[in-house]
Amino acid sequence: MSSFGLGLFVICIVGIFLDASHAQLQLNFYAKSCPKAEKIIEDYVHKHIPKAPSLAAALLRLHFHDCFVRGCDGSVLLNFTSSTKNQTEKVAIPNQTLRGFSFIDGVKKIVEAECPGVVSCADIVTLVARDSVVVTGGPFWNVPTGRRDGKISNASEALANIPPPTSNLSSLQTSFANQGLDLKDLVLLSGAHTIGVSHCSSFSTRLYNFTGVLGTQDPSLDSEYASNLKGKKCKSINDNTTIVEMDPGSFRTFDLSYYKLLLKRRGLFQSDAALTTSATTKSFINQLVKGSLEEFNAEFAKAMEKMGRIEVKTGSAGEIRKQCAFVNK
Repeated sequence: MSSFGLGLFVICIVGIFLDASHAQLQLNFYAKSCPKAEKIIEDYVHKHIPKAPSLAAALLRLHFHDCFVRGCDGSVLLNFTSSTKNQTEKVAIPNQTLRGFSFIDGVKKIVEAECPGVVSCADIVTLVARDSVVVTGGPFWNVPTGRRDGKISNASEALANIPPPTSNLSSLQTSFANQGLDLKDLVLLSGAHTIGVSHCSSFSTRLYNFTGVLGTQDPSLDSEYASNLKGKKCKSINDNTTIVEMDPGSFRTFDLSYYKLLLKRRGLFQSDAALTTSATTKSFINQLVKGSLEEFNAEFAKAMEKMGRIEVKTGSAGEIRKQCAFVNK
């Protein structure tokens, strides 16, 4: 075989392996190995989320924080263990307010009872996020499955990769680009803030200490909204317990209200306000506001499916954890 022929042969073989690896993330991956898995997960979500609707946003956030560190591999779920002495993603500052871990454990327990060692925690997180949004009246999107669970979780990587609520547009663009996501994805995925709540500590600097001098307020924040937040919600810069709706008035409804508030300078976080500081992102926001909810839902669904594919482990990579908080022994 000539060197050219050999090279072409190698390229073809590599291509086949790459395609095979990618192909292992597919719709109904568990159709034969655990045919009831997705229905079990869906039923669990439909049973429990209506009783604790704020968990829907928490589970969506959990999925986002998982995918932005080592890809969508369930690494955010891992606990610190004395054997490794490793501080996992869970303890990193961006993840200290994450919720939903026990919910994921509850799902895993039922799925394990049906099909031991088959369905990954990474897939459970991804499916639960989708089903939780659907329960709140939000869009359905396809979740190809076949993700495997990662074995590594480092707090330092979470701190480096998860964009904080104080981010400006440039740092947001970089964080998302590092994950293969563009500015349109950034605007669409930020739309998840249409549901859920936040602690005052995530944005109190905007109200009380914006320039580093106590008493300074972020001028990009609507003054009436700021006064309301300071007077009725976050009454001091040291408030770490009060919870505030991210989309006041419809924080349990998946709608376009979040984007309308952005245009009124009423985004809660600096990272929300940052979306209006570029002509490109502001144009996307205006298009969404002028369009229909159905159009937003369809676009949001595409962005979520794209995010769910970030650096997935398939084939023989990683493992299928028996318990989501621990790597297998």
